[in-house]
Amino acid sequence: MSRAVQGRGCLPWACLGPYLRAASLPGAAGGSFHGKILSGDGISLPRSCVRHQGGPQGPPAQRSSSRHGLDHLRTVASSDAIKKHQKSLAAWFSNQPSEERQFGPSFSLDAVHVDPVIRESSLEQILKPSPELTVRHQLQRSSRRVISLQNLFEADSCGRQVKNVVLYGTVGTGKSTLIKKMVVDWCHGLLPRFELVVPFSCEDLSHSRVPISLRRLVTKKYQHLRDVAPLLGASNLKVLFILNGLERLNLDFRLAGTELCCDPSEPIAPSAIVVNLLRKYLLPEASIIVTARPSAVRRIPGKYVGRYAEICGFSDTNLQKLYFQMRLSQPGCDGEGSGEQENLVEMLWRNLERQNQIAAACFLPSYCWLVCTTLHFLYFTRTVPPSQTLTGIYTSFLRLNFSGEVLDSTEPTAVPMMKYVAKTVGKLAHEGVMSRQTCFSEEDLRQCFEVEMKTESELNLLEVFRSDVFPFFLTPCVQPGREHAFVFTIPAMQEYLAALYVVLGEKKTLAQKVGKELSELIGKVSEDAAVVLGIVSKVLPLRFLPVLFNLLKIFPRFFSRLSGKDRDTIARTMAEELFKEEDYYNDDVLDQINSSILGVEGPLRHPDEAPDDEVFELFPIFMGGLLSRRNRALLEQLGCSIKNLAALEIAEAMKKTVIRNSRKGLPPSELMDYLFFLHEFQNERFTAEAVRSLRTVNLSSVKLTPLKCSVLASVLGAAGHEVAELNLTSCNLDAASLRTLFPVLLRCKVLHLQLNSLGPDACEELRALLLHAQCAVSDLRLSNNPVGVQGARHLAEALAGNRSLSRLSLLHAALGDRGAEEIAWRLPENQQLQELNLGYNSLTDASALSVVEVAKKHATLDKVHLYFNDISEEGKRALHSLRMERDGVRALVFLTAGTDVSDYWSSILSTVQRNLPFWDRERVRQHLALLLQDLESSRRQTGNPWRKAKFLRVESEVKRMLAKLQHGTLARGRQDVHRKV
Repeated sequence: MSRAVQGRGCLPWACLGPYLRAASLPGAAGGSFHGKILSGDGISLPRSCVRHQGGPQGPPAQRSSSRHGLDHLRTVASSDAIKKHQKSLAAWFSNQPSEERQFGPSFSLDAVHVDPVIRESSLEQILKPSPELTVRHQLQRSSRRVISLQNLFEADSCGRQVKNVVLYGTVGTGKSTLIKKMVVDWCHGLLPRFELVVPFSCEDLSHSRVPISLRRLVTKKYQHLRDVAPLLGASNLKVLFILNGLERLNLDFRLAGTELCCDPSEPIAPSAIVVNLLRKYLLPEASIIVTARPSAVRRIPGKYVGRYAEICGFSDTNLQKLYFQMRLSQPGCDGEGSGEQENLVEMLWRNLERQNQIAAACFLPSYCWLVCTTLHFLYFTRTVPPSQTLTGIYTSFLRLNFSGEVLDSTEPTAVPMMKYVAKTVGKLAHEGVMSRQTCFSEEDLRQCFEVEMKTESELNLLEVFRSDVFPFFLTPCVQPGREHAFVFTIPAMQEYLAALYVVLGEKKTLAQKVGKELSELIGKVSEDAAVVLGIVSKVLPLRFLPVLFNLLKIFPRFFSRLSGKDRDTIARTMAEELFKEEDYYNDDVLDQINSSILGVEGPLRHPDEAPDDEVFELFPIFMGGLLSRRNRALLEQLGCSIKNLAALEIAEAMKKTVIRNSRKGLPPSELMDYLFFLHEFQNERFTAEAVRSLRTVNLSSVKLTPLKCSVLASVLGAAGHEVAELNLTSCNLDAASLRTLFPVLLRCKVLHLQLNSLGPDACEELRALLLHAQCAVSDLRLSNNPVGVQGARHLAEALAGNRSLSRLSLLHAALGDRGAEEIAWRLPENQQLQELNLGYNSLTDASALSVVEVAKKHATLDKVHLYFNDISEEGKRALHSLRMERDGVRALVFLTAGTDVSDYWSSILSTVQRNLPFWDRERVRQHLALLLQDLESSRRQTGNPWRKAKFLRVESEVKRMLAKLQHGTLARGRQDVHRKV
C-alpha cells in the first residue's frame, strides 16, 4: 500500500469520516496506472481512465445496473445536493465584509455590480518586458480582444475547446470580486454551461499538509456535496473548479516533483491535486479557472492553459461613472435627498472628465471603492461611531486588498506584502512629505527601491513587487510636461504610507539599525548564557560569574533606552507637523480631501501657471490614527505590528507638546484639524486632557458638515468641561447640526451662532437647549439668521423658562412687529436678561414702544438695541426721552442723545460696519443717510464747541461709510467678520 493511502487514517477530521463511503460506490474506487502512455511532454490517457476511472469490469448485466445507479445518483444530486450547494454558496459569497456594512447598505453582488474589462492575452505578452509596469500603460494596449466573463470557455481562434483559463491582474483590479460575482451568477442560474461549480481558495489549500483525495477535499469544504462527490470522475458531470489566488501555492509540474494521479479518491497533497487537475490528468472533462497575480502566471506551463485573460479594471470611464452612480445611490446614502446624491455624482463625474489624477486612480476598481467610501464618510455620516475614522477607512482598504498576502510564497522568509510596502513605498512617501514633493522621477524610485538590494532574494522580491503591486500605489503623472514622473495613485495615500513608515519605526539611521540587530543577537546569547552560568555557579562558586552575566545584559538595556528616544522622535515629528505655521490658513483637512475627490469648481489652471505649494496636513493626523487600538489590530493582520507599549510611550511623549501648542490660539481651520486629529487618535484620556485646556473654541467660517459636527461633539464631550466661548459664526449650521452639538452647547457660556441661516426649526432646538436644566449659556448671538415670527415664538418660550441667559442678540433676524410682540409678551417671565438686541428687524413705533415698556418694568434688562428699524419721528422722540436714571432702560436708536453724541455711537457704527457685507446695501444707505441727517440737526442745536467737534467726528465716520458703500469698496468677504456681531 502506498504512503499516500496509509496516510488516510491520519486525517484529523474524523467527524467527516462517514462521507468517505463514496469510495464504496460504483465508479468511485481508486484506479491503477496500468495502460498510461507517456509521449514526450504530453500525457495520453486511456479511454477507461477518462470516463469511468476504476469502474466495474463485470458482465453486461452488472454494468447496466451500475449505469442505472449512476443515473439515479445524478438525478438526486441535481435535485437536492446541488441546489443546497447553490444556496449555501450564494449565502456565503453574498456576505459583505464589515467595511461595506459600516459605511452603507449591504452592497449585494447580485444586485449592484459592474464587471471590469477583461482582455484576452497570451503567455508571450505576459513574459514580454514592459517599459512601464503600470496599470495605465497596460490599459492603453487596447488592441487585444475584449472578452466577457461568460465567454471565457468558448473555443479559441483555432476552434479548440478551452478547459483551463488563467485570469490574472495586478492587486486591486477586482479578481476576487469578479470570482464572487461569477459564483453568485451560477447560483442564480446565469451560467448554464456548468452543472456544478466548486470554488477553492489557494491560500486555504496552502495551509494543508495532510494528503487528501479530491473527493474528500470537496466534501470537506462543501458538506452538501457528499452525494455528488462520487460522480466526480465517474460521469459526464459538467463541473467548474475555481482556484482563487494561485500565487499562494507552490506548484511543481515536473514529474519528479509531483506524481501523476488520475484517481479522485487517491489521497495526495492539495498542491498535487491542483497540478493534476491543470495537467488534465485528473478529471480531464472538468473546466478550471485560475486567478493569479502577474508574477505567478508563469508557474503554470503554457501547454496546460487554454486561454489567458487579463483583468484590466475600469479602463472604460463609463464603467467608472456607472459604478459611482450605483454605489452612491444606494438607500443607505440618505443625505438630504436624491438631489444631493445626484449632485455629488455629477461633481465627481465632472472632475473625472477633466482627466486629472483621480481619473487615473479610478482605473482600479479598488480605488473606486475607496473614493465612494470616503465620500460616504464625508457626506452621509450623521453620527460618527467611535471606531469610524478616516485612518480606519484607509487601513480597512489596505486590509481588503492585502490581508494575509505575502509578496512571494516561494521565498522561505514569506515577507508580508504590506510590510514590504511600508518599508519601500513608505520610505519614498516619507521623503516626499519631508521635501513637500508629490512627483517622483525614475531616479527617485531607484534610490528607494534598488540601492539597498544586495541579495538574489531581495532582487526577486523587488521584481515581484514591480509586476504585482507597484501599479497599485504609483502611477504616471497626468500633468503636461510630467508624463515621465510618478505620483501616488491617491494623494492621501502618500501621507498615509509616510505616517505608517514613521510609526512602525522604519525611519532609522544606520547606527540604529545595526544597534537593533546587535541588541537582539546579544539578548538571545544572554538568555542561553544565563542557563549555563546558573548551572556552573552551583558547581563552581566563582564570584565573577554574576558580574559576567550582568555585563551581557548591559547592551540590550542600553539599546532599550535608545529605542525610547526613537519614540520621542516620533512624538516630536507628529507634534511639529500638526502645528506647522505655514499651513495655518489652508482649508481644513476634510475640505482638502473633498476637493481632491470632487475637484474645485472654476477655470482650470493654465499649464504655465506656477502650482500651489503642496500641503501635507493629513500626515500627522494619520500618524495619530494609526496608533489607535483598532487600527493597530488591523495592521497586525497585515504583518505590521505596533506594540501597545510603543503606542503608550509615543502618546505620553507627545502630550505636553501638543497641549502647549494648542493653547497658542489656532486659526479656525487649524483648530478643526486639531480636533479631527484628537478624534482619529481614539485615546479618550489623551483627548480629555487636551480638550480641557481649550476654554475658547473659535471655528468661525469653517463649514461644519454633519461629519464635522459629530467630530466636534465627540471630542469636546470627552472632557465634559465648561467652554467659556464657542464661536460658530458662518458655519452652515442647521437644526440637525444643533441636535448633534446639543451636549456641547449646553456647557457653553458665550455662544456665537451668527450667519447660519437658522430658521424656526433651529429655534425649536434652541428652545430645548435654553430650557434644559443644565444649560450654561449666558450670551446667545443669533444675528443675521432668518428667525422669523415662528422662531421668535420659540425663543420667547425659552426666555420665559430660562435661568442662565443675560444677553440675547437678534440683530437682523426678520422678526417684524409680530416677532417683537412675541418676545415682549413673554419677556416679563424672564428674570436674568440684561441686554436685548432687536436692531434691523423692520419694527414700527408700536412694537418698539411695547418692547421698551416691558423693559422699563423688567428687573434686570437695562439696554435695548433698536437702531435701523422703521421708527417714525414721533416714535424717535418718545424713545429719545427715555432716561436710565428715571426709566431704568436705555434704548439704542440713534447716534445722538439730545444735543450730545450718544455714548454708544461707536458700538452702533462698528456693528453696522461688520454686518454691511450681509445686509441690503440700499436699505443700509437709507438708514445711514437718516443717521447723518440727525447728527447734523443735533450739531446745529448745540453751542458747545467740544460737542460740535464730537459731532463732526461721528459725521465723518458716517460719511466715509456712505462713500465706501456708494463705490462698492466695503469688504464683502466673510473673513473680515468680527466674532462679536
